[in-house]
Amino acid sequence: MRKHAALKYALGGLVGAALPALLVTGSAFAAEVDPIVALGEATNLLWVVIGAVLVVFMQAGFALVETGFTQRKNAAEVMSTNFAIFGLGFVGFLFIGFPLAFGGFSYSAFGLATPMNGDGLPAVGGDMTGLLYWGYDHLGSAASPALLGFFLYMVAFMDTVATIPTGSMAERWKWRSFVIWGLFCGAFYYPLFAAWTWGGGWLAKSWDTMDLGAGYVDFAGSGVVHAVGGAAALAGAIVLGPRIGKFGPDGKPRAIPGHNIPMAMLGCFVLLFGWFGFNAASTFAVTDIQFATVAANTAIAAAVGAVIAMYYITFRTGKPDPGMMVNGMLAGLVAITAPCAFVSPWAAAAIGAIAAVLAIESVLFIERRGVDDPVGAIAVHGVCGTFGVLAVGLFANGVYGAGWNGAVDNAGEAIAVKGLFYGEVGQLGAQALGAIVIWTVIFGFAFGFFKIQNKLTKGGIRSTEDDETSGLDIPEMGVAAYAD
Repeated sequence: MRKHAALKYALGGLVGAALPALLVTGSAFAAEVDPIVALGEATNLLWVVIGAVLVVFMQAGFALVETGFTQRKNAAEVMSTNFAIFGLGFVGFLFIGFPLAFGGFSYSAFGLATPMNGDGLPAVGGDMTGLLYWGYDHLGSAASPALLGFFLYMVAFMDTVATIPTGSMAERWKWRSFVIWGLFCGAFYYPLFAAWTWGGGWLAKSWDTMDLGAGYVDFAGSGVVHAVGGAAALAGAIVLGPRIGKFGPDGKPRAIPGHNIPMAMLGCFVLLFGWFGFNAASTFAVTDIQFATVAANTAIAAAVGAVIAMYYITFRTGKPDPGMMVNGMLAGLVAITAPCAFVSPWAAAAIGAIAAVLAIESVLFIERRGVDDPVGAIAVHGVCGTFGVLAVGLFANGVYGAGWNGAVDNAGEAIAVKGLFYGEVGQLGAQALGAIVIWTVIFGFAFGFFKIQNKLTKGGIRSTEDDETSGLDIPEMGVAAYAD
C-alpha cells in the first residue's frame, strides 16, 4: 500500500510520546521498527477490525430480510438459521477453513508480514499456483494480533456465504440438515474458491500462467462471496424442491407473500450500513485513501439500484413493489462489490442500474423454471454477483490497483486493472474464467454436497409435508415466533 506523506507529518509529533508504550515485549512490532511505520500498521489493523465488526452486523440485516420475506408460521425457524449460521460457519472456518484458504496470505500494511505457513509452500500445488494452503499459527499462543484481526475479517465474509442459502432454502429445510451445511461451508465450501483467488491460488495467478490481465480481481467479493453463496443457494433449492403450493397444477408460480415487509426493508438498511465495512475496509489500510472512492461507489450503486428497481417493476406490474425495491438495492450492492475500487462513479451508477434490472428479470426467470427461492437470493447474489465479477473486466479504468496479485509484464512493470471499455480484453478473460469456475466446479461442489446429504439423511433434508404445512416453528424449534 502507498504511504501518505501528509499522514506521516501530521502524526509525527504524536508518535514520539505515545508509541514507546506500544512497543512492549510480546507485541506485534519489533522495538527497532520505524515508529511511523508501526503506527501506520496499528491504525490499519484497527481499520480492519472495525470493518469486521460492520460485516458481522450484516448478519442482522440478512436475518431481518429473510424473516420478513417469509411466512409468519416459519419466522422463528428462519430467524434461527440466520442466528445459528454465524457460530456454525465460524467454528468450521476457525479450525479448518481459514488455514486452508489463507495459510499463504501475508500483507504488511497492517502488520501481517509472515504467512501462517512461513515457508510459503502450499500443501497442494506449486509455490505460486497452489490449490490450497495450510497452516495453524492462528490457534497458538504466538498468534499475532495482525493474523487474528485478519481472521476476524475473513470469518465475517465466510458467514455471508453461509447465510445466503438460508434464504433460498427457507421454509422447508430440516434444522439438523441445515446445521451440517453451516459447518461444511465454513470448513470446505467457501475456503476452496477463496484459496484460488484471495489466498493467492491459481486464479489469482492467471496473469502469469494464462496472460489474463492482472489475474482474477475481486476487490470485496462479488464472486468470492456472493456468487459462491448464490451457487450454493441454487444447488440447495434444486435439491429441496419448491414449497408446497408454490406452483399450481399448470406449473405456473403462485405468490407466497412474506409476513412482514417493513422488517425486510429495515434489514436492507442494516445491510447497506454494514456493506461499507464489507467494501471500504477491504483496502486493509486506512492509509490507502481509495477507501473513500470505494465507499462512494458503494452508495451510488445501492441508491441507483433501488431507484431503477422501483421504476422498472412499476413498468412491469404497475406498482412499485417494496420487495423488488429491496432486492434492487441489494443487487446494486452485490454487483459493485468486486469493481468498487476500480471504477469511476458513472460506472458505479451504471452497474447499479444494470444489476437492478438483472435481479428482477432473474427472479421471474428462475420462478418460471420451477425453482422456488422465497427471498430472491439466487438472483441477487448469484446472478448479480456474477455480473459484478464481469463488471471488473468491463468498467475498470486502470487508475487504481496496478500490480494487483503481483501482476507484472515482461519488462517488470506493474499491470493495471483495466477493463474492455478502456481498451484491455485480458482482464475480462480472467473475470470470465472465475465466473465459469464458480458455476461449474463450485456449483457442482455444493450440488454434490446437498445431493449426498439428502441421500444419507433419513427422510432427506426436507421437512415433512405436515410440518411444512403447519409451519416449522413448533416442530423444528419448539417455539412460535409470535405468542398470539
